[in-house]
Amino acid sequence: MIRQAKGKTPRRPPPKKPSNNQKDPVGVYCRVRPLGAEDEECCIEVISNTTIQLHAPDGLKANRNGEFKETQYSFKKVFGIKTTQRELFEDVAKPLVEDLIHCKNGLLFTYGVTGSGKTYTMTGSPGQGGLLPRSLDMIFNSIGPYQAKRYVFKPDDKNGMEVQNQVDALLDRQKRDSQTAVPKTPTARRVDPEFADMISPEEACKADGVDEDSSYSVFVSYIEIYNNYIYDLLEETPFDPIKPKWNGAGTPLRNNTEFIPPQSKILREDQNHNMYVAGCTEVEVKSTEEAFEVFWRGQKKRRIANTQLNRESSRSHSVFIIKLAQAPLDADGDNVLQDKNQVNVSQLCLVDLAGSERTSRTRAEGSRLREAGNINQSLMTLRTCIEVLRENQMCGTNKMVPYRDSKVTHLFKNYFDGEGKVRMVVCVNPKADDYEETLLVMRFAEMTQEVEVARPVDRPICGFAAGRRQRNQAFKEELTRRLEERGGPLDGESPTVLNQLLQSFPSLPPCEISGPNDDVTLPRLIEALEKRHKIRQMMIEEYNKTANMLKSVLQEQDSNLLSKDNFIQEQRGKLGEKDKMLQNQKNEIDRLEKKSKMLEYKIDILQKTTNIYEEDKRSLQQELESREQRLQREVSEKRRMETRMQGIVTDAKLKWEKECERRVNAKQLEMQNKLWVKDEKLKQLKAIVTEGKSENRQPQRPSREKDKVPAKRSASPSPVPTGPPVRPLHRRSHSAGGERWVDHKPTTNVDLDTVLQPNIPKAIKVNAPNEKALSKCDKYLLTHQEVASDGEIQTKLIKGEVFKTRGGGQSVQFTDIETLKQENPVAAGRKRRSSETGPDGETMEGDWTDVETRCSVAVEMRAGSNLGPGYQHHGYPKRRKP
Repeated sequence: MIRQAKGKTPRRPPPKKPSNNQKDPVGVYCRVRPLGAEDEECCIEVISNTTIQLHAPDGLKANRNGEFKETQYSFKKVFGIKTTQRELFEDVAKPLVEDLIHCKNGLLFTYGVTGSGKTYTMTGSPGQGGLLPRSLDMIFNSIGPYQAKRYVFKPDDKNGMEVQNQVDALLDRQKRDSQTAVPKTPTARRVDPEFADMISPEEACKADGVDEDSSYSVFVSYIEIYNNYIYDLLEETPFDPIKPKWNGAGTPLRNNTEFIPPQSKILREDQNHNMYVAGCTEVEVKSTEEAFEVFWRGQKKRRIANTQLNRESSRSHSVFIIKLAQAPLDADGDNVLQDKNQVNVSQLCLVDLAGSERTSRTRAEGSRLREAGNINQSLMTLRTCIEVLRENQMCGTNKMVPYRDSKVTHLFKNYFDGEGKVRMVVCVNPKADDYEETLLVMRFAEMTQEVEVARPVDRPICGFAAGRRQRNQAFKEELTRRLEERGGPLDGESPTVLNQLLQSFPSLPPCEISGPNDDVTLPRLIEALEKRHKIRQMMIEEYNKTANMLKSVLQEQDSNLLSKDNFIQEQRGKLGEKDKMLQNQKNEIDRLEKKSKMLEYKIDILQKTTNIYEEDKRSLQQELESREQRLQREVSEKRRMETRMQGIVTDAKLKWEKECERRVNAKQLEMQNKLWVKDEKLKQLKAIVTEGKSENRQPQRPSREKDKVPAKRSASPSPVPTGPPVRPLHRRSHSAGGERWVDHKPTTNVDLDTVLQPNIPKAIKVNAPNEKALSKCDKYLLTHQEVASDGEIQTKLIKGEVFKTRGGGQSVQFTDIETLKQENPVAAGRKRRSSETGPDGETMEGDWTDVETRCSVAVEMRAGSNLGPGYQHHGYPKRRKP
């Protein structure tokens, strides 16, 4: 047979997915495992069927308020330590299996710390089957009578399924039966005790609403993701007796048949933009035992790889994929419809994630540290994807989700984009050693259940009438019954169709020819065959009549059934709409209740925080009041001390001033006496030199100190001759009280609290002169303060007149200065010392008479406050406001 070469078929665009605005949150469940020992400390408490509470163990530090931190987390449902595997399966995995049978995808993964019971939840133990064996058992219990023969469905290596004809499927089955490595029936050999009796018969369950007019086949695959590489655990590695095999350490194995490391696989995208593992082995299974045997074969291969490569099973992610291929039967209801477009493939992924733990706690080194880093990196990528999805949905952003950063997230990105339901079982260990890791797991779970995934839409079905399989079975039974009525039973046994046909024909005469001249045998045989041919024609006509009559009856029943089915479908559609409406309302009520609980919880936390802050505020206010009272007492005490010290200083000053004045007077008298003696000597010398004056004059000594009256020193400076008075400038006349003043008081001036204060009515008070104020006034007054020679602050009022310039501005011409000075009457009459006698009798300049000292004191007084050095030495304390 010559086949014509076909050209390259262009890739057809992916089918447009129907839009669905309905979204469901990720279902997050929590399962608490029992403690290993009764005396261990427990840090988890199940409050209700949806809430758990974490208690900080005794070894951790307390928070700021001195109380141990307690946090509560809510889930869709919480399973305690007494929960059975069956109860967990009915709430978590059973809805996903029902969706799988109805052409919808599902993803279920377990998450938690190492040793929290993830593998037990997924796989189980003998007599306590986990989610995986129970899912397989439910699938085969539901589709058992409607399974297609082996090799009718065949994977196309592109994440799709093909439908083979009966001849190709028969050839593949014969080829499989001829191989001795694969037994014909999996039940023919001894069942492995490790997975025997996983599920008891009384716990078996079955899905409702299975389409009887479709044919089903189940395919399973088992992969492992280790160090961000994907390995096929069901791949049959070919044996090479020449090429040596190498282990993970780089040394050859002792026996080539012991262990061959699997080759890593890559991820690809099919024509519908769904991710799949290219080249992954997909095994068709026909029973629960066979499917679980395939799983256990991959599990054993995983154990061997862990032993040979010296790694732990908790260091990798395991993914068990169940694919269900289904296609409708043809119009006759006998064979599968040979149309690839009518094949629906749905899959359920059961993922056992690696344990989440800190490297600092495990103290891993070398390769173990790199393994833990890769595990934490993949789990961190999963958390990051969940965070970005949550942010995009809650904040309305459109950030890119980093699915490609890890193989786990890249493989299952379609589920988060709306290709199926996503559910997560968080397994926790209540022991106190895992508290910190469990806290991180709880936070991730709380964030995950806030992510919403688009609800998968129902896939279209073919347009054939329903009930084709039943009608075909009824036709075969009716045909068998009529043939039995025509021929009757044979020797008391139930005759078959072949026996009925053989009994309807006349018996053949003897066919032995006696000789060449025998003309009787052949004509007699021809006559018998002609009779048989007539009977056969009559049977065919009768069969056709019966078939036509039965066909008309069936067509009439089909029309009736079709009308009833249409009515039922219409009612079901209405009922489905009502159910969806009720479900949406129920979901909305659940969401609002959950939100209300969360808000109540937050309100309680805020109330507690507010109470704590109020208590802190009251204590701080009390402390502040006590400190203010203490400060006031200290200030009053300081004032009393200052007053006392000022009195002491004043008394000491007066005392020393009198003593200094006495000493100065004595010194002056002494100096005058010495000067008189010198004058006398000079006069005598002059008399001798001139010889003109011979008379002797009797010198007069000055009076003693007590007789001499010291000259009084004027308190005011000597009058300075003044020049001619300056004639004040005159301006145009103003009406009485009509002048406007600009009162310029800089912000650096000090308020002296004196009785006399300058008060100018109708004045514009400014801190800095400006053109706007000057344009509205005629007079200008600048209040200037400076330190006088006696240490007191004197105020100068500099007055001037405002003139307009030719350029349109204003200028000020100063005309007069008034000085306001405050003096102390006690110190007004004391005299300054100009000099004092040193310890050697030498005259020294006084400390307060030299210009440099007085200027430095004045500068310090001006630059500082009225409590500076100048105030302490020269001035007296001013009166303060009470």
